[in-house]
Amino acid sequence: MTDDVVEPAAADLELPRVLAALADRHRLTTVRYVARHGESWCARVMHEADLEMSKSTFSHHLRILREAGVIAKRHEGTRSYMCLRKADLDARFPGLLDS
Repeated sequence: MTDDVVEPAAADLELPRVLAALADRHRLTTVRYVARHGESWCARVMHEADLEMSKSTFSHHLRILREAGVIAKRHEGTRSYMCLRKADLDARFPGLLDS
């Protein structure tokens, strides 16, 4: 499985894009879940955060979060894991995630 989403470098994070990604309630719920639980298996997040949507819709939301630089994703075998790019976001926009 190839993934063509390129996560921006920390220096390239843009506040309007990050805020737009966080403006959707499903994406904000995803970010809050990962902030509380740390790196998480994507399928588990979708289930445990009660995100009632199709896998393809959830993948779309993850793509927006990744393209904005809010999360990073890695693959291990057939599973995908995501983590919050908290250090990068805190360095670029201090206090944003804590608010």
